[in-house]
Amino acid sequence: MPQLKVVLLTGISGSGKSVALRMLEDAGYVCVDNLPLKFLQEFITSMRDDAAKRVAVAIDIRSPGELAEMPAVIGALKAAHTEFRLIFLDADNETLVHRYSESRRRHPLAERLTENGLSASLEECIQMERDQLSDLRDLGHVIDTSGLMPGQLRAWIRDLIRADRTPLLLTFESFAFKEGVPRDADLVFDVRCLPNPHYDPALRPLTGKDQPVANWLKSFADVENMIGDIEGFIRKWLPRYTEDTRSYLTIAIGCTGGKHRSVYVVESLAIRFAAQQHLLVRHRHQPEISG
Repeated sequence: MPQLKVVLLTGISGSGKSVALRMLEDAGYVCVDNLPLKFLQEFITSMRDDAAKRVAVAIDIRSPGELAEMPAVIGALKAAHTEFRLIFLDADNETLVHRYSESRRRHPLAERLTENGLSASLEECIQMERDQLSDLRDLGHVIDTSGLMPGQLRAWIRDLIRADRTPLLLTFESFAFKEGVPRDADLVFDVRCLPNPHYDPALRPLTGKDQPVANWLKSFADVENMIGDIEGFIRKWLPRYTEDTRSYLTIAIGCTGGKHRSVYVVESLAIRFAAQQHLLVRHRHQPEISG
């Protein structure tokens, strides 16, 4: 009997869990939203008995009083050798407030935080939720959905669930400093000190994946030295991250606009680490080159 694959989806309300769950459903997963945590193991057992191959369960702040038990539940799943991934979706406060404003929905904690007829502000609800989910954030693969289009998030989830289960999943991600450092980054490298193709009119419309930009950047010794130094740092410390029983390591490379230098450096590092099992490449601010 093939082993049952389980995706546990959690995170901050408004960070895109509905989009991610629909993508998993389209990928053939049996999906359950807002399953009470106390029924999780029973549900997984029933799916295994029914010979299901893939299930996805969304568990979040809507299950009051249960989330504190989730680390123990995850420990039990590991002890039972269940193949699972925990995906934690996050976003910055500005993005969350904007999404709530667009959808006109109330935060799940709004009712619970109401006192004397006065409701807590949205910002207070978000902070309360962050506090209650802080322990879970460190247990899974974090995806910062700030500024992501739904199509990008669907692509990132699809790439993640396609990845083979390995001791450590290495992700290289380009981003724009002007949009802020991604919340899902474990290590951040700043390449804004490198020569900038933006100031060449012929190169400005292109990206770091285009050969003319790559050739231009490759001609500077500082660019190759920077990539070599980042590679050396990662190769030196990657075994220690693996020994720390990490399942995921996200390395973010940032330049000003997230279009040329950071994209080229990420693509170059991906080539140098091509033998790594398993490797993901993301370009946060370039949807058309999502990798």
